Amino acid sequence: MLSKLAILGGPKSVGANHDEIFSWPIITDEDKEAVLDVLNRRAMSGTDITIKFEAEFAKWQGTSYALAFNNGTSALHAAMFGCGMGIGDEIICPSVTYWASITSAFSLGSTVAFADIDPESLCIDPASMEKRITRNTKAIMVVHYLAHPADMDPIMEIARKHKLKVIEDVSHAQGGMYKGKKLGTFGDVAAMSLMTGKSFAIGEGGMLVTNNAGIYERAIAFGHYERFDDRIKNEELKKYAGLPLGGYKYRMHQVSSAVGRVQLKYYDERCAGIRKSMDYFWELLKDVPGMKPHRVQDGLGSNMAGWYIPYAHYMKEQLGGLSITRFTEAVRAEGINNCVPGCNNPLHTHPVYNTCDIYGHGKPTRIANSREDEDIRAFDKDLPVSGKIGTVIFSAPWFKFYKPEIIEEYASAFRKVSENYKELLKDDPGDPPHIGTWHFFKQH
Repeated sequence: MLSKLAILGGPKSVGANHDEIFSWPIITDEDKEAVLDVLNRRAMSGTDITIKFEAEFAKWQGTSYALAFNNGTSALHAAMFGCGMGIGDEIICPSVTYWASITSAFSLGSTVAFADIDPESLCIDPASMEKRITRNTKAIMVVHYLAHPADMDPIMEIARKHKLKVIEDVSHAQGGMYKGKKLGTFGDVAAMSLMTGKSFAIGEGGMLVTNNAGIYERAIAFGHYERFDDRIKNEELKKYAGLPLGGYKYRMHQVSSAVGRVQLKYYDERCAGIRKSMDYFWELLKDVPGMKPHRVQDGLGSNMAGWYIPYAHYMKEQLGGLSITRFTEAVRAEGINNCVPGCNNPLHTHPVYNTCDIYGHGKPTRIANSREDEDIRAFDKDLPVSGKIGTVIFSAPWFKFYKPEIIEEYASAFRKVSENYKELLKDDPGDPPHIGTWHFFKQH
């Protein structure tokens, strides 16, 4: 038995500030010089550095094309347009994801069918996904959620059988692998955020990658007016060249692309360091009741990329039924401020997807352009795993550097709370009706 819990008056397991193990991204003189070059040339709104970044990114990703965007949301929006999403089309998406994965489908006149998630990977459940397919389904949005690769083999098999487009949202897992192949290379197109909070962090930006020339050119036409010109090969698009089809201005700021070029050089090496640190942390806790890591276990060439954002499965039955709320409260008292229950709330429970009339259709936007009499929201009644997500996972520290002695301090906090769980049962108020947030909390 470890010492008395801090929440009950004992000493904290983590007493010191350890910002040095969490500080991210790594910014060096090389990054600063690249930024200063853009500023000194007054080239912030140009594309010369961005086009170089795209070429380097495509080579690293292993795709024919890469197209830079001002943020990941814009890249996902363009990916949907690139796949031909339009009025009355349906796209299937896991309910547990960040809103940017799918909300911009509304602006294309499309609607969303939410699928449930797999309880282990927390990514889209292929069986649930297939149940949502109707004659109006056009595409599937696959999210590699919290850096865990989705199970792409059955997903692609189902998509091919039903002749559906597959869009991969790689915003949490840039550079991650599934069975030896890079995430973002399975579907028809992939898009990802590269904002400062991600493992691949360049400032504010996004990237679209594909091997499909048609999707690539449609994405250019949608929001890159200065590149929608005689370089376009698609005959149907050529006649509209000059003005963006979507009316959007989506180019990446060149300060971000300059930083991105430098970050790309070192990204894989730095991610390997993150994985070493996180693996060590979870090895220290492998026999601790009540928790197990949310991580790849297959040993088939898959990995957790840069581990954005680490989570653990919570098993309260191993701790006498202790609520996840009380458990995480006790961990925070030990000095781990960002250990909180739940993750992104299920999107199907938000009014934006149920009752909100965004564009003045006179009915909820989600069904405004539906081609069917049947209300697509009926699918939402069958999402059992998504519905309880807030009570079964909690966030863990995201170690960026391998410093064993500090990592051991953090692991000792979780072990201490687990081993003293009976003391917490005495005044456990239980869980509130709703746990989780629509936006991620601030990570270290």
